[in-house]
Amino acid sequence: MDSPTFVPTVKVGKVLEAGDSIQYMEMNNVYVFPPMTFDNQRQAEAFMRLVKNVKIVLPIAKEARLIMMETAEYLETLPTEEARKAHMKRVEQSIMKTYKPKMKKLTYSQGKLLIKLIHRESNSSGYELIQAFLGPIKAGFYQVFAWTFGASLKKTYDAEGIDRLTERVVLMVEAGQI
Repeated sequence: MDSPTFVPTVKVGKVLEAGDSIQYMEMNNVYVFPPMTFDNQRQAEAFMRLVKNVKIVLPIAKEARLIMMETAEYLETLPTEEARKAHMKRVEQSIMKTYKPKMKKLTYSQGKLLIKLIHRESNSSGYELIQAFLGPIKAGFYQVFAWTFGASLKKTYDAEGIDRLTERVVLMVEAGQI
């Protein structure tokens, strides 16, 4: 979580075109959206809370994606099922040790947002990921645990539908615009 979500990218170079050198510069994407209009102060405050929550939770979702990719790649290199299970046990312990204190600090709405952003980053729900890595029994346990707090690990992210405002905020945060 110490690494920023936005890493500016500016590349400057030259390309040779028909005997003439042309300079170019590549930059991060810039998103232009229509200005936000709010009917009342309450809506404006809700939007600012969403921006704050995305800035807190998005780096965790990105780290989760990296951990999943690295773990999946490493598991493919292990020769036996026993070695895979032992490695997953170590990974689970490491994740619990590192992220449990961070997760305890999240609010209810940040936790629900994290579930959706993990789906956005990995194209799999939290339940599917836990099931794939740790098995159906642990996935069921974590789903019941989330359910007792009014959340669901099976929630999906719909960038075109209900989560379009969240997607707007995420894109702008990733581009460093907010």
